[in-house]
Amino acid sequence: MQMVVDALRKKGKIYKKMVEIKPKELGIRNKIRIYKATDMHGYFWAIIAISQKSRILLKDVEKFEKIYAKLVIYMDHNFKHKVLFIDAPLCSKAKEAFKKAGWKLY
Repeated sequence: MQMVVDALRKKGKIYKKMVEIKPKELGIRNKIRIYKATDMHGYFWAIIAISQKSRILLKDVEKFEKIYAKLVIYMDHNFKHKVLFIDAPLCSKAKEAFKKAGWKLY
């Protein structure tokens, strides 16, 4: 969690509250970290951190949209912002698809 907080702090984002949600709670078997954060203005942020060696492709965009949909249902509200921390190579088509879907990539 500290890596995510430090990276967002460098971008000028400060949060009042940040809670980690275990992937098992959402019924997900992926090795990702999911956070729900509240910024200083009261907006909710969905933050997903991915660390993998293989490239993230266009088909993975749909997978993360499904994870986000499960998160919305689990938390019972929509999020103002969606952030994705990627520590892997990213396909250019996947990058465009993430941007079109409203994700902020770091």
